Amino acid sequence: MQNPLKKTLFALYVLVIVCMAAATVVEKYSGTDFVRSNVYGAWWFSLLWAVLTAAGIIYFLRHRCKSWSGIALHLSFVVILAGAFVTHVSSERGTVHLRQGAYINTCVMYDRHNQPHDAQMPFQMRLDRFDVQYHEGTDAAEDYVSQFTIIDNGKQYSGKVSMNRIFRYGAMRFYQSSYDNDMLGASISFNSDPIGIPLTYTGYALLFISLVYMLFDPHGAYRKLLRLSHLKKGLMMVALLFALGLGSAQAHVLPKESADRFGCLMVLHNSRICPLQTLAVDFTKNLYGKASYDGYTPEQVLTGWMFYADDWMQEPMLRLKGAEMRDRLQLPEYVPVGQFFNSAMGGYTLGPYVQEYYGGNHDAFHSQVAAIDNKIQLIMELRNGSLLKLFPYTYKGNTTWYAPTDSLPKTMDREHQQFVRSIFFLLSDCALTSDYAQMDAVVGKMLKYQQKNGGASLPSDRRVAAERIYNRIPFATILFMLCLAMGVISFLYTIIRMCREDNGANAKGANGNDGLSVCSKRLHVSFFVVNYVVMLLSFCALTYCEYLRWTISGTLPMTNGYETMLFVAWLVQLLALVCGVRFRLLVALGFLMSGFFLLVSHIGQMDPQIKHTMPVLNSPLLSVHVSIIMMGFAMLSFTFISGLTALLLRLVSRTAQPKMIQLQQLSLVFLYPALAALGIGIFIGAIWANVSWGEYWGWDPKEVWALITFMIYAVALHTRSVPQLHRPTAFHVFMTLAFLTLVMTYFGVNYFLGGMHSYA
Repeated sequence: MQNPLKKTLFALYVLVIVCMAAATVVEKYSGTDFVRSNVYGAWWFSLLWAVLTAAGIIYFLRHRCKSWSGIALHLSFVVILAGAFVTHVSSERGTVHLRQGAYINTCVMYDRHNQPHDAQMPFQMRLDRFDVQYHEGTDAAEDYVSQFTIIDNGKQYSGKVSMNRIFRYGAMRFYQSSYDNDMLGASISFNSDPIGIPLTYTGYALLFISLVYMLFDPHGAYRKLLRLSHLKKGLMMVALLFALGLGSAQAHVLPKESADRFGCLMVLHNSRICPLQTLAVDFTKNLYGKASYDGYTPEQVLTGWMFYADDWMQEPMLRLKGAEMRDRLQLPEYVPVGQFFNSAMGGYTLGPYVQEYYGGNHDAFHSQVAAIDNKIQLIMELRNGSLLKLFPYTYKGNTTWYAPTDSLPKTMDREHQQFVRSIFFLLSDCALTSDYAQMDAVVGKMLKYQQKNGGASLPSDRRVAAERIYNRIPFATILFMLCLAMGVISFLYTIIRMCREDNGANAKGANGNDGLSVCSKRLHVSFFVVNYVVMLLSFCALTYCEYLRWTISGTLPMTNGYETMLFVAWLVQLLALVCGVRFRLLVALGFLMSGFFLLVSHIGQMDPQIKHTMPVLNSPLLSVHVSIIMMGFAMLSFTFISGLTALLLRLVSRTAQPKMIQLQQLSLVFLYPALAALGIGIFIGAIWANVSWGEYWGWDPKEVWALITFMIYAVALHTRSVPQLHRPTAFHVFMTLAFLTLVMTYFGVNYFLGGMHSYA
C-alpha cells in the first residue's frame, strides 16, 4: 500500500469498523440512548462516513473499473449512504399518544440526537378502538390493532395500523408502537421522510441487481473463477477434521401405555394449545436437563409427579448446573427436590437465599439459587394443579382453557364445573389403587370433553401428529453424532489417501507408471458414494425435522437460536449435496460444519420450545430476510473450514502450496455468493424494519455486526487493492480470522450484547 490515498482509504475503512464495533459494546453498559446521541447521531460519525465515501469515490475513479457490475455495486453503496444522510438531516419522526374518543393534536417529536420535545400536529387524531388479537384459546398475542380517525380541515379520514401494517397519510407514515394497560389508549409512532426513503430504496434496488449480476456477469471475476480447469473437474483432495473434539431406586410410575394416553390430552402450555406430551417433555428437560429420566418417558415423569409426588420428591432428578451453588451447599450435580425441604432447619432451606436474591444480591450463587427455586415452583404448580390447563370452555365464540384449581366462569353449567373440579380426585384414586383400566376410561372422557368444548382452539390432527412425532425423536442429537462421526471417518480417510497420492506421485516420477492402483481409485469412488448417500439420508431427516416444526408452529422455523442453527445445518447439507458431485471435498466439509451447527443446537444454551411467533415477526419479509442471511452464513462457514484446512496443510507438508491455491479458489467460489446473500439479506431486513416500525436502520447491535461482517469479508474480493491477499497463506489467515466476526454477529450479540435481534 504505497499509494497515500489507498492508505488513507484503508485507515478510514478500519476506523469506521472499529467505531461501530466499539459502539455496540458501549451500548451494553451505557444504554441505547447514549450511543444514539453520542455515536450514531453525532456529527463526527456522519463526517467519518462522508470522508470515507469521498475517498472511496476518488479511489474508484482513479482505479478505472471497467466492470459494469462493479460500478453498479459501488454506486449502490453511495446512493444508500446518500439516502441515509438525507433521512438523518431532513426526516421527522415522533409519537402521538391517543385515548379512545379524545381529540388530540399534540405529539412528541425527536431530533437527530433522539432528544424528545413537544410539538403541534397540523391535524387532529382520535382513537376509535384498540384491540389485542389473541391466538385462539390462548393468551398469546397475535396482533395489536389501532383504529383511529384523522380530522384535517373538517374532513375525516379513517386509519388502521397493526404490526407490519402501516398507514400512510400524505408524506406521513403511521405504525403501531405500544398501548395502555387499560386497553383504552395507544401510542402511534409516525415519520415523514419523502426524499430519504425513495433514495435509499433506489440504492437497495441497485444493490440487489448488482449483487445478482456479479454472479452471472460473463466477464466478471466470479465467472472467470468458475472456468478454472481444476475447479470444473472437481479435483480437490483434502479435508480437515475440526470437531469439538447415579443409580436410584425405582420410582412409582404409571404404566407406559396409561402415561401415553395422558400425553394425548391437549393443554394450554407456553401460550399455545399442544399435546400434554409437550408439557411433559419441557417439564422433564427443565428439571433433569434431558427428555427422559432413568428409562422413564416424559409422560411417566410428569404423571409420576402428579400422582406419586412423595416418592418423586426423593428422586435425584433436579440438576444443579451452577458450580457455585454446589460448592457452597456441598451438593452433587443431581439432587432430590426433598433435599431442600427440612423441617428441622425451618422448612424450605433455599428460602433465605431466594429472599436475598430478590433483595438485590444477584451474584452467581444467588442467581443459581433463584433458577432452582423457579424449577421447584414449577413442581409446586404441577402438584396444586395450576399448571394443568386442560379444560376448555367456549362462550360466545371465545375459548378459554382452565386448570382444575382456577376460578371457573359463572356461565359454565354446574355439571361441567363438577366434572372439572372432581376429575383429578378420581384419577388419583385410580392411580393409588392401580386401577389403570378405569384411569384410561376417565382420560378418554377428558379427551371427549376437550373435543366437545375446545372449539376452534384445538389444533388439527395433522399438527398434533407432527408434534407427537417431533417430541419422540431427538433429531439434533442423532444427526450431530452421525455427522461428526462421518466427519472423523472422512478426515482419517483423506489423510491416508493424501499420503498415498504423494507416494504415488513420487513413484510415477521414478518409473513413469501411475502410482495409484485401479483398486485404490475404485475404493475412493465407493467411499465417496457411501458418504454422499449418508449425507442425503441426513439431509432428508433434517428436512423432515424442519417440516415437523413448521407444521407445529404454522410459521417457518427461523424465529429463535435453536431453529436458525438447524436451518444453517440444513443449508450446509444442501450445498454439500448440490456441489459435492462436482467438488467431492464439500461432502466431507458438509459433515463437519453441519455436525458443528447441530451440536450447537443440541447444547442446552438455546430453547427449542415451540411458541407462537411475536406479532412483529408475522411478516413474509422475515422468512426471506432470515433464510437469505443464513444461506450467506452457511457458505461463509465453508470458507472458514477451507482456510483451516489450508493452514493445517502448510504446517504438516512442505509441498502444500498447490493444494492451498486450490482451497483458496474454492473459498472464493463460496465467498462471492455468500456476500451477495449477506448483502441482500441485510437490506431486505432493513425494508422489513421500515415497514414494521418506520425505521429502516436502527443501529441495533445485530444490524451493526452484520454490516461489519459484510465489510470485512468484502475486503477479500479486493485483491487488486490489497495484493497481499493474492498469497494463499495470507488469504487463508484472513478468511479464518474473518469468521470471528460471523461468530460475533450470531453468538456474541445473542449472548453478550443483546438487542432487538437477540435470540438468547
